[in-house]
Amino acid sequence: MKNKGMIFWVLLLVSSVTIAQDKIKWMTMEQAQAATKVKPKKIIIDAYTDWCGWCKKMDATTFVDKKVVEYINSNYYAVKFNAEQKEPIVFNGKTYNFVPNGARGYHELANLLLQGKFSYPTTIYLDEKLNLLTPVPGFLEPAQLNPILHYFGSGSYLTMDFAAYQKTYK
Repeated sequence: MKNKGMIFWVLLLVSSVTIAQDKIKWMTMEQAQAATKVKPKKIIIDAYTDWCGWCKKMDATTFVDKKVVEYINSNYYAVKFNAEQKEPIVFNGKTYNFVPNGARGYHELANLLLQGKFSYPTTIYLDEKLNLLTPVPGFLEPAQLNPILHYFGSGSYLTMDFAAYQKTYK
């Protein structure tokens, strides 16, 4: 009987590890900043809003793709960021707040990272020192996102432009 109980717990542990690897390990901005201080990695930010249909589609398709999930979890800290959230965020030592504007409003950090161009979804890339590399606006299929992930994740952006990189990406 003890062996059956042990087998159950081992199977439960293995299945939970497998499930965890099938999903992106999303963090808050604060968690990603703390993690990169301990173990430097680039940060990828999914800037979304609650009302954005394309954001939901990207969550349901692109961000569950096995290759996307594996590469992001291995090479980035991933942040899920509601660009209209009301809670303040401390980023690089400065506090950013929600700004009411019309029926909705925006978050000051979204304004900074999106460079004033509010388009959702937008995938934002930061280097290990929290410097903005670039925002990439729009819905992306896994086949569109993967080369971009690898371009920044591998550091190729330091030596070539994206058009040249795309010719070498497989």
